[in-house]
Amino acid sequence: MRDLKQKSCRFSIAWPRILPDGTGAVNQKGLDHYKRYVDALLRAGIRPSCTLYHWDLPQVLQDRGGWLNRDMAGWFSTYAEIVTKALGDRVSTYALFNEPHVFTYLGYYTGHHAPGYTDYDAYLKAAHVVTLAQGDAFRAIKAIAPKADIGSAFSMSPYEPVSDSPEDRAAAERAHDASNVFFLEPALTGRYPASVALPERMGFRAGDEARMKAPLDWIGINYYFRQKVRHKESASPHRYEAFIPKEGPLTHFGWEVWPRGLHDIVMRIARDYKLPIEITENGCSYGDAPGADGRVVDQRRIDYFRAHLRELLKAMGEGAPVRGYHAWSLLDNFEWAEGYGQRFGLVWTDFRDQRRIIKDSGRWYAKVAATGHLDL
Repeated sequence: MRDLKQKSCRFSIAWPRILPDGTGAVNQKGLDHYKRYVDALLRAGIRPSCTLYHWDLPQVLQDRGGWLNRDMAGWFSTYAEIVTKALGDRVSTYALFNEPHVFTYLGYYTGHHAPGYTDYDAYLKAAHVVTLAQGDAFRAIKAIAPKADIGSAFSMSPYEPVSDSPEDRAAAERAHDASNVFFLEPALTGRYPASVALPERMGFRAGDEARMKAPLDWIGINYYFRQKVRHKESASPHRYEAFIPKEGPLTHFGWEVWPRGLHDIVMRIARDYKLPIEITENGCSYGDAPGADGRVVDQRRIDYFRAHLRELLKAMGEGAPVRGYHAWSLLDNFEWAEGYGQRFGLVWTDFRDQRRIIKDSGRWYAKVAATGHLDL
């Protein structure tokens, strides 16, 4: 990262590494690992930005119901306290959750991610527990470190209606509420977006409004693609259908490359919430491998980042309070349900022996970081 001229490193803590049983006895070796890691970042002049939950859930807690169990909110806040007490003298920037909509929706409704449930009501209940945990953990951290800079990283897409009909435009707004800000709104207001709120199906209890509130210091946006939306009366419960278009070029993941979408979603969030914004993830998967000379030529990734950064620069010129940008990802890595099949890294990883080669995109990115110029 130092060689790539990076000023900030977004990393996550693995809950099972700190509390193998989810609660109770702390694994000091786990905390010591992160202390050493953060110390190395600080020596390199790199800001440590710590995400507390990037989907690493202790199995023993899943066996107790996972995010369907309301006790999870308390267990999570206790875990957050332990991490803050251990790292608070080194780390000041925290993200409570990474993509809460993704790990609840894909884990409890579509079944694509762990734990593989396919029940919409289970998703709603899990989402509500996560929202309670977000509020509880925010207060727990602030009690220990009042000056801590706390946000969450939300997966976001601009939702575009497929037509100008009032029905499709209204459907696009419901999609925005259900996906982009479903976890952000309760943190800032204590209420779910009115257009998609289903409190009676979420296990909502008296007093939950206050527990959900977490006046975040900043908003993290993970942007990969836009989505288009049409009204669909039969699509229960929110009456819309959303999909990723195929009008632009596609990555190896099959995701459309649409740089303008980053500008659009940043401007929407900046206008609606007026909080500092960090792009906590943005990137693309391509399978370019080392050639005979050992070089990884990945011009498509360079083109991707240049176009997206240009749109971000435009948003900043229009007043968006963007304070940071993190490419996903530094290394080719394990991409959850996709395993090792999708390579997002600026650095190529040989998964057999961990050999690493900086890709052409990584070298280009380092020049951008050092100079602030995109046309290199």
